[in-house]
Amino acid sequence: MAEGAPSPRMQALFGAIVALVVLNLYASQPLVGMIAAAFALNDAATGYVTSATLLGYGTGLLAIVPLADRLENRRLAVVTLSVNIASLLLCAAAPTYAWLVGASFAAGATSSAIQILVLLVASLCVESRRGQVIGNVMGGLMVGILLSRPLASFVGGALGWRAFYVVAATASASALLALVLCAPERRPEGGVRLSDLFASLWTLVREEPVLRRSALRQGACMAAFNMFWTSVALRLAGEPFVLTPTGIAGFSLAGAAGAVAAPLAGLAGDRGRGRVIQALACCGVVVACLLAGAAGFVEAGQTDMWPGAMLGLLCASAVLLDFCVIADQTLGRRAVNLIRPEARGRLNGLYTGLFFVGSAVGAALSGAVLAAGGWGAVCMAGATFGILALLACARDPTERRQCGPERSRPHGASVRLGPSSKQ
Repeated sequence: MAEGAPSPRMQALFGAIVALVVLNLYASQPLVGMIAAAFALNDAATGYVTSATLLGYGTGLLAIVPLADRLENRRLAVVTLSVNIASLLLCAAAPTYAWLVGASFAAGATSSAIQILVLLVASLCVESRRGQVIGNVMGGLMVGILLSRPLASFVGGALGWRAFYVVAATASASALLALVLCAPERRPEGGVRLSDLFASLWTLVREEPVLRRSALRQGACMAAFNMFWTSVALRLAGEPFVLTPTGIAGFSLAGAAGAVAAPLAGLAGDRGRGRVIQALACCGVVVACLLAGAAGFVEAGQTDMWPGAMLGLLCASAVLLDFCVIADQTLGRRAVNLIRPEARGRLNGLYTGLFFVGSAVGAALSGAVLAAGGWGAVCMAGATFGILALLACARDPTERRQCGPERSRPHGASVRLGPSSKQ
């Protein structure tokens, strides 16, 4: 570690590891058509696999990631990833849709290992470098998320949807090997009892407005994000686009350009510009959804735009949406990592777990909204979530001091988060 932060090589390694592990998290979005055909599903049920994966991820963030404040982090990540590999192989072999949904939940829960690794990296940084380093690792995470859709489309189109889960299991196995060989150990200070560890979760939610506000804002952004990406594959497969799985993969690949937001947002946060970027990002989510909705008017014959222009508009909205959601998430994670060093594992788990409730809601609603009102209704619902995120940007009087330099609890605080929380 040099100058208060892990080396660029170590940051790149962690970015690559989390990119490999997260591949399965959104893979079912472009595969919904193939999965629906395999199990004879209706449109309203198509989002259940994605929803189960995201709900599982949220569960893992609340039940597994907090253990990083008590257990050695690398070992915890190794065990979690081992179960992740088994879950993905079960997805590949699932005999029924119910089995697939259950295995997807388990795969999502164990994918929470990536947040243990983000926590490990954050613990190696001084406060003045933390936003930039988290942004660099989050860049790898978001590249994995954004590339998972085109990769799933390519593999699914060539070999079938089950083959993708085998590929995802292989990627997690590669990440596990790299983790065992290269990642440093991190042992939390002191021994927090498990009962105190989990009892403190509600205390943290109640006492930390930065956590609540950041999770609400990002949860709304992720709901819009998942409504778009869970439905867009079906939209692109229909008139007037009629894209093949390969074409849908190419469209998804364009959205990966939004991953550049993570390091840029982290650097902006370190320089004190986070509030402005957050507000702009939430506005951008609304604009992106409205742009995407413009393509829905063609279905109703309300515009003479060429399909190529419509596709370009959808691509632009996808890049803007991804860029804005990633920027807000990076800044929210930076803020949460600064408030209580002794509870960083729980705070990371709570922040990500809470906003992934929004992810799951967006994925679950997408199929029903698409069936009821078409693509335009999906985009209007996404814009509504964006407006909710913008409202959550309203600043309260306590946020100024809590988003500043890293702090511990004031003297006289009653909450018990562990031995290291004592002043």
